[in-house]
Amino acid sequence: MPRYLAQRLLMLVPTLFLASVLIFAIIQLAPGDPARMRLGMEATDEQVALERVRLGLDQPIPVRYGVWLSDVARFDLGRSQVYNRPVATLVTEAFPHTLRLALIALGLAVLIGFPLGILAAVRQNRGADYVVTGLSSLGLSIPSFWLGILLILLFSVRLRWLPPSGLGLPGQSSFFNLEFLILPVITIAVSNLAVFSRFVRSSMIDVLAADYVRTARAKGLGEMVVIGRHALRTALLPIVTALGIQFGTLLGGAVVTESVFAYPGIGRLVVSSILNRDYPVVQATLMLVVVIFLVTNLLVDLSYAYLDPSVRLGGRR
Repeated sequence: MPRYLAQRLLMLVPTLFLASVLIFAIIQLAPGDPARMRLGMEATDEQVALERVRLGLDQPIPVRYGVWLSDVARFDLGRSQVYNRPVATLVTEAFPHTLRLALIALGLAVLIGFPLGILAAVRQNRGADYVVTGLSSLGLSIPSFWLGILLILLFSVRLRWLPPSGLGLPGQSSFFNLEFLILPVITIAVSNLAVFSRFVRSSMIDVLAADYVRTARAKGLGEMVVIGRHALRTALLPIVTALGIQFGTLLGGAVVTESVFAYPGIGRLVVSSILNRDYPVVQATLMLVVVIFLVTNLLVDLSYAYLDPSVRLGGRR
């Protein structure tokens, strides 16, 4: 186990390096001038040129990348060119909001989607299966931005039950602003619930058709025992993969949902930074997304050994 972990962690190094090169190159080659954006259109060419020198934009791209990489290696993400604040501060302020939103939304999706997927698999080609499959197809077909706007119009504008956006008043305890999470959580949970229930259904159908499950039934074991003790554990392997991908995506920032609800998370920070050509913030947030996906994939791989003892880390059986 320690050797496998060490190997996987070493494999992350070249992946992170290549990702950093790609992210830096794309951002630096993107159209637009951060110096002009910062000073405004009324600034003279001389002022813009001086601002480019101050921001280090007059240097060649390889030189800028080397400076940025050396700073990141020292855990110095630089300062925002728009907010004039440390990038690390902006990221650490936004990430907890996204983490809370992702945990609640994905938890709700698992809590509802998991039993629905099992029910659809056990009742395959029956009424319950058709209902669950139809609802999941509907959930997948609804665009997140449209659902978010619809919820705002219904519950915020017409009924005035819930706030339409934001995260409460400044300095207010998070315990008292949970009502601001309800609409974004529902918006995210609907699509994830649909995806998760379909994954569970598909995985359970494959496992329930296996020979060892039929043998367990032939021995006279009850249906709940067959499902809970024999089928479910094996079916969890692809389900965990899907869950890890969804969780990594949400932690990377639910860009559309956070933009619709003006939710101060990573996704909204990425969008605003891209629009403002705030290179240091964009680079830091995108690298954070890459790290989140890599760590999530590593945790998914490690969970396989726990869920299926026949799987041996490092490819040995």
